[in-house]
Amino acid sequence: MSDGPRPGFSAVDHAELALLLEVSGTPKPGNVDRAHDFATLRFEQFLAGAVGSRPGLSAAAAPDGPGVGRAFERAVEGMAQQDGGNTQFGCLLVLCPLVRTAATGALTRERAERVVESTTVADARAFFEAFEHVDVAVGDPPPDLSALDARRGAAAGEAAAERGLTLDDVLRRSAPHDGNAAELVRGVPRAFREAARLRADSGPAPDRVARAFLRLLGDRPDTLVATEHGAPVARDVRDRAAGCAGLDDAERLAADLRERGVNPGTTADLTAASAFVALERGLPV
Repeated sequence: MSDGPRPGFSAVDHAELALLLEVSGTPKPGNVDRAHDFATLRFEQFLAGAVGSRPGLSAAAAPDGPGVGRAFERAVEGMAQQDGGNTQFGCLLVLCPLVRTAATGALTRERAERVVESTTVADARAFFEAFEHVDVAVGDPPPDLSALDARRGAAAGEAAAERGLTLDDVLRRSAPHDGNAAELVRGVPRAFREAARLRADSGPAPDRVARAFLRLLGDRPDTLVATEHGAPVARDVRDRAAGCAGLDDAERLAADLRERGVNPGTTADLTAASAFVALERGLPV
């Protein structure tokens, strides 16, 4: 196994490929994949979302480009050009800082954490503006933070700017109830750990990704499931995923979650991030 990116592939290439591999792995219980659609969201729309996000990912990689927040907003705007709505919002939130990290030096947890720590008030404003492009499931903020409700979009961005909040500040306030925010402010440790397992695995990359998703889902409760269905359901999904002996068991879990409309989206986001790190470190495809 190589310890670095394959020649000729940039961090942007690997980010787009990570998005494509994430949705191609199957089964990924509760998520769209190459064998499972939702009634209003289909596999090909995820492919289109990945392609549409590329200009924003390129902005994240550009040394003289906009901040991470604006690159993320552009990636979401491009993703939203397909007809399904929100396909990869959370994936892009985690990927944009990782792309900036990889494009400007060594891809390490410490450097990824510093990239997020260095974000600005303008990054926070752009982060909230990204919510103008698609509907995203988010929980209610505490009463004293109602002005920062992400569903307010640009208005929440203005409120964050008035308070002098950086994107790092916003993520730290969200971390107790949002798995992606909790990962980003700590250098995305779960993605780096899972990337090592992905590389040590064998077989086609989409199968490796599906197994990575199952491991991550069984590791801890998915915060999107907790937001949409409550903490007990999220814990039950975690326990059932942890009890799966392999992808055949996961297929049975997938059928049940599809029927119940339970979507572990945060786990999909971290799976894409894990695939990106693994690709940057030489995952064969």
